[in-house]
Amino acid sequence: MPTDPLSATFAALADPTRRAILARLSLGETSVKELAEPFEISLPAVTKHLKVLQRAGLISQGRQAQWRPCKLEATPLREVSDWLAQYRQFWEQRLDRLDDYLRELRARDDRGDDPGRP
Repeated sequence: MPTDPLSATFAALADPTRRAILARLSLGETSVKELAEPFEISLPAVTKHLKVLQRAGLISQGRQAQWRPCKLEATPLREVSDWLAQYRQFWEQRLDRLDDYLRELRARDDRGDDPGRP
């Protein structure tokens, strides 16, 4: 299991069942049994997924009498979003430069300039 929080979050998000569980929890707290209903896997298998999500800090479980509701914890997702934002800015700058270059080529073409001729 990864030790740094960002790696733990990405490792937890790598599984589609865990992402589906997080999507369900984005609607509100729910029990483990209710979380397990849409999946064709055993309750213990769902519990294993929940433990991975808990270790990554993506969910927490409370206690209300016999009920142990699961709750989405958004902080690790915000950290992933912040990390990805750095690369979004990088690619936006690259695409802006490509756009500028294509406009320059189009302008040359419209003027009849041939950059290959001296």
